[in-house]
Amino acid sequence: MKGQLRGLAGPLVKLVVFALVTVMAAYVLLTTITNAGYGEQLTYRAQFTDVAGLVEGDEVRIAGVRVGQVVGIGLGEGTDRPVAEVELEVSADVPLPAAVEATIRYRNLVGQRYIALTEGEGSSGKTLAEGAVIPLAQTTNALDLTVLFGGFQPLLQALSPADMNRVSFEIIQVFQGEGGTMESLLAHVGSLTNSLADRDQVIGSVIDNLTTVMGTLAARDQQLSDLVVSLQQFVTGLAGDREAIFDSLQTIDQLAVSSSGFLEEARAPLAADIQALGDLSGNLADTGDLVERFLQTAPVKLDLTTRTAINGSWFNFFMCRAGGTVTLPGTGPDGTPVTKTFDYDSGAEGCG
Repeated sequence: MKGQLRGLAGPLVKLVVFALVTVMAAYVLLTTITNAGYGEQLTYRAQFTDVAGLVEGDEVRIAGVRVGQVVGIGLGEGTDRPVAEVELEVSADVPLPAAVEATIRYRNLVGQRYIALTEGEGSSGKTLAEGAVIPLAQTTNALDLTVLFGGFQPLLQALSPADMNRVSFEIIQVFQGEGGTMESLLAHVGSLTNSLADRDQVIGSVIDNLTTVMGTLAARDQQLSDLVVSLQQFVTGLAGDREAIFDSLQTIDQLAVSSSGFLEEARAPLAADIQALGDLSGNLADTGDLVERFLQTAPVKLDLTTRTAINGSWFNFFMCRAGGTVTLPGTGPDGTPVTKTFDYDSGAEGCG
């Protein structure tokens, strides 16, 4: 039994050590992600007029060193205007001067922020009590990047994406009073001017092309002026006739509605007529020889018919010869019908 326990002791110790290391690593990872501080923390509050972009967990720094974090953001109370109140946790090992100043700064171009604490004037060695409020007079909001980069827009448009990010970050650092210096910023601006100088030929070509275009426009300024005047007259005419145009649009709409109804009523008869025309075309195609012969003899027949009606709206006919058999009333001696045959010849000229 003791041997079995002694054999299990080694794996059990390893399991306990592994569990402790895993717990410690998870704790370190969790505190790193949440920016949690170690040791005793003191709580303070700071008032700002604008904390846009600041979130819980953002760092609190002194001289660039992390000394705490933001633990709460809300609206302050007891002020004559709405202000934001930020709750800070700072390590108890770092006493804050009574005249401490808090500034919201950009941590990077992604938009992350942090609060920088600096010593203001008139501290005289006094420290800030725990739970004290840093008033608006001792706080500064973050830079308004919209206004800042709006002034540098012509400069940034000529930069590559990499240079734009580097210059933008240095601009932020310079105007926040930290990190990069104005000398480095001017150095990057100088590199930009060198890049523009390297493209002097391209810029010159663009200017020459623009000069040519403007010269062409200047040579045809009268035509351009006439075009603008004609366009203005056309637009003025349309404006003057807007009521007539509006009325005509209403009439066109009514016509479209009526035409739609007419076509809807005529659709069935039209379809029948088209079908009948198809049948007629088929019949004419089947009797093509007869139709062709009729068309060939039609002129002669029409000529002869015209001659017979030349004297008026009647036809003149001349009887040359007539003959026939007539059955008389009654019967003969043998009981058969009695018939009479006659043959008449007029002997008129032209009768052969």
